[in-house]
Parts: sequence; C-alpha cells; structure tokens
Amino acid sequence: MARKIIVSMWTTLDGFVAGPRDEMDWLRIDDQVMRYERELVESADTLLLGRITHTDFASYWPKAAHDPGEPEEVRRYGSRVDAMEKIVVSASGDTTPWRNTQRIDHPEQINELKQGPGGDIVVYGSLGVIRSLTELGLIDEVHLLLHPIFLQNGKPLFDTSQPVRLDLISAEPLPSGVVLSKYHVP
Repeated sequence: MARKIIVSMWTTLDGFVAGPRDEMDWLRIDDQVMRYERELVESADTLLLGRITHTDFASYWPKAAHDPGEPEEVRRYGSRVDAMEKIVVSASGDTTPWRNTQRIDHPEQINELKQGPGGDIVVYGSLGVIRSLTELGLIDEVHLLLHPIFLQNGKPLFDTSQPVRLDLISAEPLPSGVVLSKYHVP
C-alpha cells in the first residue's frame, strides 16, 4: 500500500495562507491546534518541504524542542519534527543543513517516495511543492486549519488552473475559533 501524502495548512476563510508580505500575525494557536499538529507528525514518518519552508523549520524547531520557555506541546512537536525524515525539494541544491534531511530536484520524484516503504508524508507550507503535487495528482488528504478571518489579499493556498474536488472526512471546531477540516482527495 502506498504512503499517503497529507497537506496540512493554516488558512483564512478567504483561502490565504499568508498576507502579501508573508504576514501570519492572524493565527490563533491554542493547545488543541498544537495537539493536532503533534498527533499528525507522530502518525507520519516524513516531512516534505520546499526549500524556504525547510529553512524556516530548520532554524526554529530544533531549538524550540529544547527551549524550557516553550509550552510542552510545542517542545513535543519540535522534538518529533526534528527527529523525522525530511525531504526538501530544491532545484538549486541550496538547502539548510538539518539532520535526517535529503534533497530531491523535482516534485516528480515524489511519486517514487510515495510508492516506497514507510509511513505517511506530511507537507507544510511549500506552496510551489503543493501546486506541483496537485497537478501530479499525488495529494491524498488536505487538512485545513481554517482561521476566522478574511485577509482579502495574500498568498492563496491553491493557485491551479483546474478545480480540485475534495470529500469531507471530518470537521472539528476548536476553542480558538479555528475549524480543523480534513478532506480526502478522490
């Protein structure tokens, strides 16, 4: 059985994942949001990231995992992410060093990873990678943490020329007002 590719993204009601200058000051993060994220990475064994997201994660999560000033859920998530296998998609080869990381040149190589041994693959951020995976039909699930805000401008999650139909798996409102919606991609 093939590994699942799961895209997990924090988004606004109008479909933006960041403001026009990458602002994310609109996020509402509570313990249940972090619990979902930790449980997601504990049930998977690989992160798939674009070069920029990989750099951002590499500069933050290994430190957060050991920072006593961070909440327990954040430290547990950071420890798991730091320990996981990480695949970074980078044509330039200019990647940040981080343990358990390997680089691939093209999103087309991801199908080989998906068919190989191992657990599920989680994708965060990495809009270019998500667009390529969408076009290649490789995404199995989309998990959206829908924040109750309209940005009206910013970076859209999906910027494809064709509609992407999704089947609802579940929807769960969280105390922060965020709704966690999980979808299967048929």
